[in-house]
Amino acid sequence: MTQKTIVLGITGASGSAYAVRLAQVLLMADCDLHVVASDAARQVAMKELGTAFPDDHAQSGDWVRFLNTAFDHVPASQWGFPETRLSGRVGLAAHSFRNYAAGIASGSFLTTGMVVCPCSMGTVSSIACGMSTNLIQRAADVHLKERRPLILVPRETPLGLIGLQNMTTLTAAGATVLPAMPGFYQNPASIADLVNFVVARICDHLNVTHDLIPRWGD
Repeated sequence: MTQKTIVLGITGASGSAYAVRLAQVLLMADCDLHVVASDAARQVAMKELGTAFPDDHAQSGDWVRFLNTAFDHVPASQWGFPETRLSGRVGLAAHSFRNYAAGIASGSFLTTGMVVCPCSMGTVSSIACGMSTNLIQRAADVHLKERRPLILVPRETPLGLIGLQNMTTLTAAGATVLPAMPGFYQNPASIADLVNFVVARICDHLNVTHDLIPRWGD
């Protein structure tokens, strides 16, 4: 594959802004994006962004419209994100959380990687145990068994022993655990700067070019 095809699973951990900004950046980098959001993710987004992710049966166009306006509401409108205007021609496919017939549920569907962002500790546990009780978990299991990049972005504190053991299991299985821990050496001036730091690190591990942050030593 010459064009990157990325799966984005969005679960109910805090950090909805990370998912929105990551989706925007991947689409602006001309990646093909397959997005799946859980019901809990919608509840959290409404609390954090003032708007919810599109419903479980939303089409690609619904997601494009959402991504164009996701940061227009209070409180996110005060966080310093740039205006984003994606066209209806971007490579975005939306999938139901419960649709096992989606291509991304099979290893025969070629992708270049998957990100679960943010990743709840319940999802960490389910993937570590091979549960596959929804499309996000199944797609993650596919990426592990096919030896493709799987990046999990947990946002939890403090971390309990069970969660740490599950993340160790997933790391041993080939996943990358990339916690939502922004750095401060880029001298952030806004919440957008902090979000961009985490999104930049995710893009680095997907080999997606970006200019979101200054790099150490530049």
